[in-house]
Amino acid sequence: MQDILLMALFAFLGAAAAGLLGALALRMLRGRSVAVSLTVVAAVTVTAMLAGTLAVAWAMFLSAHDLSVVTTVCAMAAVVSMATAVLLGRWVVARSNELTQAARSFGDGGAFAAPDGEATAELAALSRALADTSARLAASRERERALEASRRELVAWISHDLRTPLAGLRAMSEALEDGMVPDPERYLRQIRTEVERLNGMVGDLFELSRIHAGALSLSLTRVSVYDLVGDALAGADPLARELGVRLIGNSVAPVPIEVDGKEMTRVLGNLLVNAIRRTPADGTVAVTAEREADHVVLSVTDGCGGIPEEDLPRVFDTGWRGSHARTPPAGAGLGLAIVRGIVEAHDGRAAVHNVVGGCRFEVRLPAASA
Repeated sequence: MQDILLMALFAFLGAAAAGLLGALALRMLRGRSVAVSLTVVAAVTVTAMLAGTLAVAWAMFLSAHDLSVVTTVCAMAAVVSMATAVLLGRWVVARSNELTQAARSFGDGGAFAAPDGEATAELAALSRALADTSARLAASRERERALEASRRELVAWISHDLRTPLAGLRAMSEALEDGMVPDPERYLRQIRTEVERLNGMVGDLFELSRIHAGALSLSLTRVSVYDLVGDALAGADPLARELGVRLIGNSVAPVPIEVDGKEMTRVLGNLLVNAIRRTPADGTVAVTAEREADHVVLSVTDGCGGIPEEDLPRVFDTGWRGSHARTPPAGAGLGLAIVRGIVEAHDGRAAVHNVVGGCRFEVRLPAASA
């Protein structure tokens, strides 16, 4: 038993010495390729086995002939093992190189495609991770292109909408300055109207810039949806009367929510103004509010006749306006983008879908705790 333990000790010491040398070699070559690391690992494994075997053989005091035979057999086994390990390592390295080439494809805007053929579990997992990353990058690039297109449209529309009232203001001011106006009071009222419109556009741009910059500060208070809708209806009633549109707010439940009252009043005001201007005379705009599970759903339904299905996903985009809304007083297409920004800042969601005769805009907000 003692002899067996002694041989085990010699084998352990020989293998441990080879292992320490291999660890030192790996540390020195840690910046090299995978092929070099695999070769070192294979060499350490074979050398450790060879060193342990030879240590035991020397400790057993074999004859010179027997020791030569054992050494020759171990050496041949080591050579065959090293050759096999290197060949298998080359296959792994080849798969790694193919994966590297494939990964370079989506760095310049392409899509990642995993190499054909079998791969190790680690390389397969890496391929899946790269494919997921490629998909996310593609989605990000698509969002960036859509945002850039939206910005270009916004700049074009804002430029047009600013140029028109500014040209009118200039013409009216020159006419007043030259004394060529038979009714100065009417011109002054028109100038005030145009200035108010420009002021509203600038205010919308400022609000939208705060939303996009993440600088929208909310002062949350507990309010009743009933009071919130009532204030919004009172503010929109003069415009509805002027355009001959009926406002209905009978189906509003007195549900409490925690919101910034000023910002949420702006949300409802934008939705109501948008609905009133798109609804023909003698039409109806209805406001409802109800609780669904842990949320409160506020909706504004108009009589605009509906939005084309292909345009529905773009309704809340910055600068988007329907084809029939390119002339004053349609605005710059910022109202609904502001609605979405404010609602999402409240951890809510804004949506729109067509109903019979018009559209239904919905704002879903978290309900206040009891």
